Amino acid sequence: MTADIFLLLFNLLLILLSAEVFTNGIEVFGKKLSLSQAVVGSILAAVGTALPETILPLVAIFLHKGEAGHSIGIGAILGAPFMLATLAFLLIGLTVLIAYISKKRTFVFDAEIPTVKRDLIFFLCMYSCGIFLPMLIIPHIIVAFLLVIGYTVYLYLTFKSESDALIHEEKLYLEKFFGKILPVERFKGFFSFVQVLLALFIMIEGAHGFVSALQHVSLMLGFDPLLFALLIAPVATELPEKFNSVTWTFKGRDTLAMGNVTGAMVFQSTFPVSVGIIFTDWNITGYALLSACLAILAGLIILGEIHFRKRISPLTLILSGSFYLLYAILIIKPF
Repeated sequence: MTADIFLLLFNLLLILLSAEVFTNGIEVFGKKLSLSQAVVGSILAAVGTALPETILPLVAIFLHKGEAGHSIGIGAILGAPFMLATLAFLLIGLTVLIAYISKKRTFVFDAEIPTVKRDLIFFLCMYSCGIFLPMLIIPHIIVAFLLVIGYTVYLYLTFKSESDALIHEEKLYLEKFFGKILPVERFKGFFSFVQVLLALFIMIEGAHGFVSALQHVSLMLGFDPLLFALLIAPVATELPEKFNSVTWTFKGRDTLAMGNVTGAMVFQSTFPVSVGIIFTDWNITGYALLSACLAILAGLIILGEIHFRKRISPLTLILSGSFYLLYAILIIKPF
């Protein structure tokens, strides 16, 4: 138990450090390519940091045969968008509140409303289709195909949409530490890409180490593996999005912070869900169905405020995020 707890903390530290290195590298890389904030936040950062939670269900489904592997895979697939739509929003809202109290920023969340609105609409449509259409359409592969097409359309619209250019650019960490021995300034685009890949590698390894240690601890405490996959595993695999967004929120880069989460929500509601639909029985009931409904409700609350008030309040983010705490209470109570 002691060794597992040590590995838990060590891998958590790796994820935190790699998330900071990743955000630094992706900003410089996006600036070098003259990409907009929407593209950097909703596509590059979102998909890049979504790799850990995407790999986990694939490993569970394809390498761990049988009902248990499929259950863990489904739990991880559903847990990812649930964490993003609740816990990630909660952390962003709390970050704004803490930064405001410490006089680091105003109590206003200034993300690009059109970007967030587009992401949430795609998420709600795609995720609802992935959850409910398989109950009506027997050839599930049709639904999976529609989800992949939906994400392709989303990529096209995001690249074509109007969005502010990246106006902030920090010094690349590789340049800070190795600038005297490496020509980082001269080949900044190349070295920023190298830094992003290095951070992703460390991030994935740290997330898997965290999940492994957390799984050992949870089994020792008597938790059901399916509930573990739904509630706890995504906390580790979603840490990159959460801490990237916390970092950007503290720095006042709200479009990047929110886009990193909502863009990952779109990705997680399409490709991983299509894999689950095709390669498992995809029988969504009980706590699994509840998590999906809460994720959809959280997204609807944010989208509703955008529609009626044309803005996003930090308090609304905190409200939507509180669904995670409610869900955790409902799951843990039986134990």
